[in-house]
Amino acid sequence: MARNRFDVDEELVEEFDYRQLVRSLDYVKKYKGLFFGAFSFSMISVILGLLMPLFTKDAIDVMIPAKDVKSLIWCGIAVVAIIIAQAICNRMRSRFSAMAGQAIIRDIRRDLYVHLQYLPFDYFDSRPHGKILVRVINYVNSVSDFLTNGIVNILLQLISLVVIAIFMLFVNAKLSLVVFAGLPIFLIYILSIKKKQRLAWQIQANKHSNFTAYLAESINGEHVSQSFAREDYNCNINTRLTTEARDSYMHAIILNHSVWPLTMIISRAVFYSIYLIGVVYMRSSIKVGMLVAMTSYSNNFWNPMITLSDYYNQMINTASYLERIFELMDAPISVTDKPDAEVLPPIKGQVDFDHVVFEYEKDHPILKDVSFHVDPGTSIALVGPTGAGKSTIINLVSRFYNIKSGQVRIDGHDIANVTLRSLRSQMGIMLQDTFIFSGTIMENIRYGRLDATDEECIAAAKQVYADDFISKMPKGYYTEINENGDMLSAGQRQLLSFARTLLSDPKILILDEATSSIDTNTELLVQEGIKSLLKNRTSFVVAHRLSTIKDCTTIMYVNDGQIMERGNHEALMAKKGLYYELYTSQLSNN
Repeated sequence: MARNRFDVDEELVEEFDYRQLVRSLDYVKKYKGLFFGAFSFSMISVILGLLMPLFTKDAIDVMIPAKDVKSLIWCGIAVVAIIIAQAICNRMRSRFSAMAGQAIIRDIRRDLYVHLQYLPFDYFDSRPHGKILVRVINYVNSVSDFLTNGIVNILLQLISLVVIAIFMLFVNAKLSLVVFAGLPIFLIYILSIKKKQRLAWQIQANKHSNFTAYLAESINGEHVSQSFAREDYNCNINTRLTTEARDSYMHAIILNHSVWPLTMIISRAVFYSIYLIGVVYMRSSIKVGMLVAMTSYSNNFWNPMITLSDYYNQMINTASYLERIFELMDAPISVTDKPDAEVLPPIKGQVDFDHVVFEYEKDHPILKDVSFHVDPGTSIALVGPTGAGKSTIINLVSRFYNIKSGQVRIDGHDIANVTLRSLRSQMGIMLQDTFIFSGTIMENIRYGRLDATDEECIAAAKQVYADDFISKMPKGYYTEINENGDMLSAGQRQLLSFARTLLSDPKILILDEATSSIDTNTELLVQEGIKSLLKNRTSFVVAHRLSTIKDCTTIMYVNDGQIMERGNHEALMAKKGLYYELYTSQLSNN
């Protein structure tokens, strides 16, 4: 998959799959009781509203000519009662719709988040995180509004049209045909611009997604941006992206708003045609009250048409969002348990790579037929140039990616055939990119083992010499730190992450540049502190400081996706090969 940048538009879908819209109704069905309540109150309000023109008609044509004051008073009371009842019904409809809408938002976001938890690393490697966030937050809000208010109102307006048509035909069938005459023009125009509208909203969604992705990237990289004085350049990029988002939105809105003026023109033309035809051609057979009632029903008929045109526009907009939401929800979980996966029993730590071939992109292998054997309790150091495949090897031990061919075995078990939870729960993994979560220091240490006591967390911190700086914090282990630990130095973040890893008491320990941001003095203390942890545990260590891996049982020099040399420090130095050149070069530079 090509890397998706913030300024790369996502692919447009030419034809909307209406099965996606049907699929979204699965979320609606869960709350059919709330929808039924909202619809029922809406329907009562509409029916009450349709009674008012009948009261008006009788008041003008019968009660006023007969000077029937008592009936007029009761008619007025009835109209007031209808208005109050409509207000109550509308309030209850809004309440039920809001409850259903929030429940749907919760369910869709929950399903998206659960799916995100199991997506493989390559999904996140290939797209900006901002484009994922905009699906979970913005798009879900828009979709939820349509699935609640939109569906209820569409059903309501459609039924209203049928009921109003029946009322009109009952009052005067000939004038009803005048009201219906504008429908063909309306439907032809709607169908003619449907595809243009949907593509316009897809483009708008892309541009908004691009802006959100850049905004998230900018916030995460603000320290780097300011250190290189990139503020003006970044602002220009932001201006370009926001301008594109604005222009695409305006184009989509112009198409949407072209429906409303047409509907208004047709409704007004029908309205005045009723007066014209009623007065000029039917004046002998029509009374004033009936004419007023028919014009009122005409408005009542075309107002739902205007509302339907608005919700049709919203449906077109929602369709583009649904495509992106379900695209994320349907993203394949390539690294997952097989149907017959077994639980990996407690391991000793034997690791075997058997003719492993791996590639991030098709036909671009990162590891080429790699094989090696690791005995339990031994420490393996992986060295070599950047991009050689060192981190890839340790990622495959934890099965963060699927291999193309070959086998990775732990204690003789092919890790492709065991459950991920039973595999990773027996490993301690500290990757090169240290991430600190918002919360207390204690919560961050306990992250990998929730049942650990405070004493165990403190003991782990002491073992990696993190206790020294933690004790000096304002509230010690209960000091609140923000996302990614910005208040901590790079070395402190790594020490904290190291304590978190050690606390999990792993059988296989993986350290990827685990001490790269720790000063030399602290690193010497940490090395002493973890010797006891590494004892009788299998460990994989990736380090650029070769002085830190001299005591490892085996050192493997990795280059071009292959293991070029292996052996302990003394043997490789005596060989005077690639490792010797790398080690002596690093010594001379220091």
